[in-house]
Parts: sequence; structure tokens; C-alpha cells
Amino acid sequence: MSDILKRILATKFDEVAKASSQIPMHVLRSDAEASLKEGHLQPRGFYQSIETKIAAGHAGVITEIKKASPSKGVFREDFNPAAIAQSYEQHGAACLSVLTDKDYFQGCAQYLRDARGACKIPVLRKDFLVDAYQVYEARAMGADAILLIAAALDDAQMIDFESIAKELQMDVLVEVHDAQELERALRLNTPLLGINNRNLRTFEVSLETTLSLLKEIPSNKRVVTESGILTQADVALMRAAQVHAFLVGEALMRQPDPGKALAELFGQPE
Repeated sequence: MSDILKRILATKFDEVAKASSQIPMHVLRSDAEASLKEGHLQPRGFYQSIETKIAAGHAGVITEIKKASPSKGVFREDFNPAAIAQSYEQHGAACLSVLTDKDYFQGCAQYLRDARGACKIPVLRKDFLVDAYQVYEARAMGADAILLIAAALDDAQMIDFESIAKELQMDVLVEVHDAQELERALRLNTPLLGINNRNLRTFEVSLETTLSLLKEIPSNKRVVTESGILTQADVALMRAAQVHAFLVGEALMRQPDPGKALAELFGQPE
């Protein structure tokens, strides 16, 4: 585990402790369960949206709404999550991924609410989950899916968080970086398997990370390649290897119109 990941996780434990002192778990759980019955917050099928795009012959793209990162700083000053979400949807995105981490990525829960409220496609809460509290929190804010990072969780936590997500009708994207994490992630029921091409220790990016792990992945899993998809050649390389689902953030967020950049990168339908 890299030093930056250790720092982020330590921050998350503090965040959970503070949040749960203000809104107890039982209250948050009630809010999460109530959201299942609220029209504007009812879960949208995250996995199904990806599959629908791929079945139609398109890439299933999870487009990221991210203001900044610890390593790259601020991506865009004119940051309007609702407008970005609308542009992504208009230009063919299957789903959104919204950063809700405040200290390291300058995100927040309101960005997720604003983005989801401005479109009809499903939204992933992208954050560093270390406690069941955050799973209920994700649904309460309207998330349709959560991210589980294998490098940050033990097997019991991943199984527990996936179970809670299922109860709350959320999908799960489990993220791995290497063969050891892949072996652990395959024990989960979720069909969504993210492979992050960014090395958490060196922060170097290589698409070979995804390609080298494909032979270990059963056919009932949908591989989502993450990080390093910057050019049409990168997209073509992955699709030639039968990888049709992508999570793309930085390459789009730096462009004047992220949605148009999406269409150019993937040739998505207008």
C-alpha cells in the first residue's frame, strides 16, 4: 500500500468517526432505505446501463466528474457537475463516476447529488470506503453504485460492503491493480471488475496491466479498464482485446467540453 493511500485511508476513518457522531448509523440507514422509495432517488441500474451500451455495439463508458487529484492538482477551475453530467449523457456515456472525497480530490456529496439530478444515467460514488457507514451514506446521497478498492479492504470487508450494497439495490465495482488483488476480488458476486492501470506505489500508468490480467478473468465478469485511456488508439487496443467497458476521467476533465471529448475519444453516438 502506498503512503498516499495510507494517508487517505487514515483520513477516511476520521471522517467516518466525525460523521457518525453527527448522524448515527441507524439514522443514516433509515435515510438510505427511504431513498429506495423516493422517485428521484430510486436506484438506476448501473451495470445494466453498461451492458445496454455494449449490446448496441458501443463502448460502455463510465465518465468521471473529478475536480482535482493529489498527484495532478486541479483539472478545471470552471467546475459545474450538473453541466458536465448533462454533456456526458448527451454524448453517449453509460454512467457517471463522481468523486466525493474532499481532502484529496476536492469533491463532495453535493457534487454527486447535482450531477445525478441533472441527468438520467446511473452514478457511482467514487471514494475510499473503509466502513459500512459509507455504504449507507452512498445510497442516502443517491448513488446507484459504489467502488470497492481491493488494496484498501480485507476480504471480510469487501463481502460485507457488497452485501449491504445489494440490500440497498446498488451495484458494486470492485477495483484491482494486480493478480493477487484479482484473486481476492473474484470471490465477490459482482460482475463488474475494474482493473486500474495506475500503479498505486509508483503512480505510473500502463495499459499492459489490464491486458496481462485478462487471461485470469472468467467470462461472467465485465472488465472495466481504468486509467490511461487517452487516445483512440488506446480504445482500439482494448476493444480488440474484448474489453468494452471503460472508466475515463482525466482525459475528459481537462477538455473545454468533456462530453464532446468523450464523443471524439470513443466515437459515441450524439
